[in-house]
Amino acid sequence: MHNQLILIVEDDWEIRETMEKYLSRAGFRTDYASDGTLGLAHFQMLKPDLVILDIGLPRQDGLDVLAQIRRRYDTPVIMVTARDDPVDELQGFRLGADDYIIKPFHPGVVVERVKAVLARYRSRGASRLIRFENLAVDLNAHAAYVNHPTGATEIALTITEFKLLARMAEFAGRVLPRAELIDACFTENSPLEATINTHIHNLKRKLSDAGAGVWPRTVRGIGYRLEKGNV
Repeated sequence: MHNQLILIVEDDWEIRETMEKYLSRAGFRTDYASDGTLGLAHFQMLKPDLVILDIGLPRQDGLDVLAQIRRRYDTPVIMVTARDDPVDELQGFRLGADDYIIKPFHPGVVVERVKAVLARYRSRGASRLIRFENLAVDLNAHAAYVNHPTGATEIALTITEFKLLARMAEFAGRVLPRAELIDACFTENSPLEATINTHIHNLKRKLSDAGAGVWPRTVRGIGYRLEKGNV
């Protein structure tokens, strides 16, 4: 039995009830909300293990709900939609969706997708070591290394620089909004934009000096993304 809590945010009650039935049979606990605003409230209150989130919701659409979740949490989210629109799909992944399912679908497929996404998160959490290209971030040791054929070079980082790098490495390739990085990496007063820009600039320099094959790219008006390439 899984006993993990799945929050279903879906306004079609037939689809919602069917998903609840199949997930319950698979050993999951479920809760539901019928619109985006309620879904966000239930998420804040229950802290579920995974969210199944429809895009076309009343009051607040699913993409907006996903963006608000990603400001503070890395809870796995599977997007569901009746719109076979690649723009929606691309936007969902850019905002941090873990999977994307288009209606109509067999509810058994949803159960298997839920299991697969949760397994990926368990594996990531157990290792506590994030690798991206030749960069390795050890969350347990609070250290970052660049691997070379001759050995590993440790990068001398401040606490804030390490937090920023670890967060971006965990979601490598995804644009992380400045607000999300501030919430995740700055525990005291929110810094000025110039302050976080300075941290990113210093991080770029240190990655370059260590010979890293990745760099934090500034995405104007949004935030930052860790991607392949020389600094």
